[in-house]
Amino acid sequence: MKSVTVKTELKEYDIDFRSGFYGISDTIEKSGVKGSKICVITDDNIEQLYGDEVKEALLKNFKEVYIKSFTKGEKSKNLDTISDIYKFLLENHFDRKCAVAGLGGGVAGDMAGFVAATYMRGIEFIQIPTSLLAEVDSSVGGKTGVDFCGSKNIIGAFYQPSFVYINIDTLKTLPKREFSAGMAEVIKYGIILSKDFYNFISENREKIKSMDIDTMTEVIAKCCEFKAFVVSNDEKEKGMRAILNYGHTIGHAVESLKEFELIHGECVGIGMVAAMKISCDRGVITEKDLNEFEELLTYFDIPVKTKGLNPEDVYSQMFNDKKVSDSKINFVLVDNEIGKSYVTSEISKDEIIKAISYVVE
Repeated sequence: MKSVTVKTELKEYDIDFRSGFYGISDTIEKSGVKGSKICVITDDNIEQLYGDEVKEALLKNFKEVYIKSFTKGEKSKNLDTISDIYKFLLENHFDRKCAVAGLGGGVAGDMAGFVAATYMRGIEFIQIPTSLLAEVDSSVGGKTGVDFCGSKNIIGAFYQPSFVYINIDTLKTLPKREFSAGMAEVIKYGIILSKDFYNFISENREKIKSMDIDTMTEVIAKCCEFKAFVVSNDEKEKGMRAILNYGHTIGHAVESLKEFELIHGECVGIGMVAAMKISCDRGVITEKDLNEFEELLTYFDIPVKTKGLNPEDVYSQMFNDKKVSDSKINFVLVDNEIGKSYVTSEISKDEIIKAISYVVE
């Protein structure tokens, strides 16, 4: 299989693509990660699926392997869960020479990374994503964090992993809804960075939806290459990296107001449609482009609209987001054509409300 390298100002690490978990021992050796103990942070569902297999693989490199699980879902992504994990590490005498692994989707990876960044001011951290969304996006780039007072990822840190290990076989056990949510992030890369990739997704939609392993390996690797390129140029989101937030501005607000009834990728899909609507209204893309985009999302069972929300409430919630600067909302929009994007705060409330109203029924 292959590897993609992420280079940042402070760290360089690999994203390894393998079949099965047995290869993680070689990746650990290559990365130079050492320690007597490692704690695998995961949710209760993933622990049942892969806990024993991952533990066995890690025992080749660590004398002691612990698993600390939490209740599956975004509602567990809070400081109470983090506190519980800290206590677990202390009770089992974890020190600075120990390590933490995030096994699972974005929730597990974000929390494991935050724990690693803050426990004893920083310990070794590895990412073992098992969801499509985590494999193509959240496990790469060092963003960690938790939700607080209804606001998504409002507390966190930039903390790069020592490596990312992607076992492609985990897609075989991924629930259909989680796969669809991950495809929202996949499609996002095409919209913001590459029209060729966007067209590739559209042209290979049947192979992708059937989870053809060769096609999916190509898709995931390409997304990781895009993410690595962006992160390497802007590790702490002071410029270019902000384009990765495409669809997230309205998406996070919807996610919070729906109290996580919709999962992250679904809300990103809705947010991307709203952003495309703004670009369409500005004449940057055609109505045909917008319709084809919605049709592509729908093909992958990604919602393009939601019900039960007031546009004004969504607008107000957006101001609790990290992407607000000087009381202005930063939006990522298509720049001239699909495959190019830019960040702007020059957008009126009327434009935003119109776009929200388009996706909120």
